[in-house]
Amino acid sequence: MLTRPKLTDRQQQILDLIQSAITRTGAPPTRAEIAAELGFKSANAAEEHLQALARKGAIELVSGTSRGIRLRSDDLRSINESRHAQLASPLAALAQLALPLIGRVAAGSPILAQEHVDRTYYVENSLFQRKPDYLLKVRGMSMRDAGIMDGDLLAVQTTRDAKNGQIVVARLGEEVTVKRFMRNKNIIELHPENPDYQTIVVEPGEPFEIEGLAVGLIRNTMLM
Repeated sequence: MLTRPKLTDRQQQILDLIQSAITRTGAPPTRAEIAAELGFKSANAAEEHLQALARKGAIELVSGTSRGIRLRSDDLRSINESRHAQLASPLAALAQLALPLIGRVAAGSPILAQEHVDRTYYVENSLFQRKPDYLLKVRGMSMRDAGIMDGDLLAVQTTRDAKNGQIVVARLGEEVTVKRFMRNKNIIELHPENPDYQTIVVEPGEPFEIEGLAVGLIRNTMLM
């Protein structure tokens, strides 16, 4: 049986915040999100507390990604059991969303065309602050540092508009991609969250359309 590490009040507060974020979204918070939530002046203060939690064995830190925080296996198992229990209850079943999972999208056809739907997932409505219309299977690691990994299911709300800094599903000619949206006068930039990938610049007149906004994430490990 694993021994629970003895934590300070602040460390327990941060651990609770991490567990809450994973329960709601399937992904841990970034250092900046922890700092903003708890009123720290900088992300460095959050990093110091995370390092202390890691030294005590409460979490594991993974380098190379802003959301590289892993819970102990027993804590993660407890979260998954809680989620499964909620899904099994009659009230939770009434609050479920039926979301089509979109696989590969054929060039020029609507993203929600029936031939693109691989299957339907039933998920809790409470997982998302904004109601999604479909799930899109993530391919590749271009959004790794935003916590969006290859194989994850991105919850998408259909829209044609986006604000700077939002993560969007965009159609570029015959390709559909997930990137962070930035508009500067007449130029649109689609930024990856991985330094190994280049920013995509959309010049005026190039075929481009926003298909939707990312409103949540289901981690691929939660589907096992």
